[in-house]
Amino acid sequence: MNTFSTPDSGLREPEGPLSPGAHSFELGGIVQRYHVYGEGPVCVVHPGGPGIFWEYLRMPLLEERMTVVYVEPIGTGDSGRLPSHPHGYTRDRYSRFLELLIDRLGVPKVHLLGHSHGAFVAAYHALHRAERLAGAVLYEGAPVTGPEHGAEAGRRIQEFAAKHAGHPGLTGVLDAFGAMSSMTDDASTVDVARGVLPSYFADYWGNEERFGQLRDALRASFVSGLDEDLSPDVIDDRVALKSLELPTLVVVGRHDVICGPRWSQELHELIHGSRLVVLENSGHLGHVEEPELFRDAVLDFVAATSSTR
Repeated sequence: MNTFSTPDSGLREPEGPLSPGAHSFELGGIVQRYHVYGEGPVCVVHPGGPGIFWEYLRMPLLEERMTVVYVEPIGTGDSGRLPSHPHGYTRDRYSRFLELLIDRLGVPKVHLLGHSHGAFVAAYHALHRAERLAGAVLYEGAPVTGPEHGAEAGRRIQEFAAKHAGHPGLTGVLDAFGAMSSMTDDASTVDVARGVLPSYFADYWGNEERFGQLRDALRASFVSGLDEDLSPDVIDDRVALKSLELPTLVVVGRHDVICGPRWSQELHELIHGSRLVVLENSGHLGHVEEPELFRDAVLDFVAATSSTR
C-alpha cells in the first residue's frame, strides 16, 4: 500500500467530529480542515513546513492503535487562506485553530504531536493552551530558530555533503537548499521541498525506490514565515520551556540535518521530566525510516500519560 499519497476523496463531511474521513470548521471565516484515521486514544498531529501538506506524515502503524487526527494547517490544501496570505501564519494563530479543533473533538484530553515546524507549534500550544492536553510529542523540533539554528543546520548539511561527495544527486540537493531564500510561490516551494528531501533521510539513495514515493507525492504551499507586518516569527522558547509541566516526549533521528540531536537534547534538558528517544537509523522522517520504533515510542508515552492524567 502506498502510504505517502492518500488524501481523502471528495469533501463530504462525515458524521461526528471523530468519524473517519475529512472534516472542516471555520474560525473567523477561515476554513480549518482535518483528517481522521484509526481508533483508540486521540492524538492530534500537526505537520511541518510551514506550508507542507499533511499527507507525508501519515502514520499507519499508529492508526492501528490510536485515533490519529491530522491537521491540514491553514494556508495549505483545502484549508483556508488568511487575507494576508502568504504572511501571518504565526504559531499563535496555528495554536488558536488547534484549540478550537481540540474542543470540537469532544474528548477530555488529547495528545498533541508536532513534526518539524509543527513541533514548534506544539511547544507553543503546550506552553499557552495546555488545558486539554494529556501530553505533547515534539518530533524533530528545537527550542530556537534564527541564526543559531541556521548555523547548526548549515554545519549538518556540510557533513551530509562530505559524506555523499561524488554522488550524482548531491548537486541537486545543495542547489535546492540554495534556492530556499528565493521561494515566492507554491511551485518553487514544492521544487525546494522535493529537492532537499534526500538529505532528510539517513540513507535516501540506498532506499530510493521506497522513499522516492514520498518525494514524488510531496505537496506544499508557499508560506513566508512572516507576520502580517512582515516581521519574522522568531522563536526562543528556552526560558519558557523550563516551566513546562506537561508530560513531553522528544523524538529525533540521529542523522537529522535540520533539527538534529543537539536540539532534541536541549529540549530534553529544558523540559523537566521529559523523555528523549533517538532513532539511530533515521534522519528527519523517523516515522517512515523506522516506523516500528517510532510507533512503540509514541504508544509507550501515550499509555503512560493517559493513565496518570
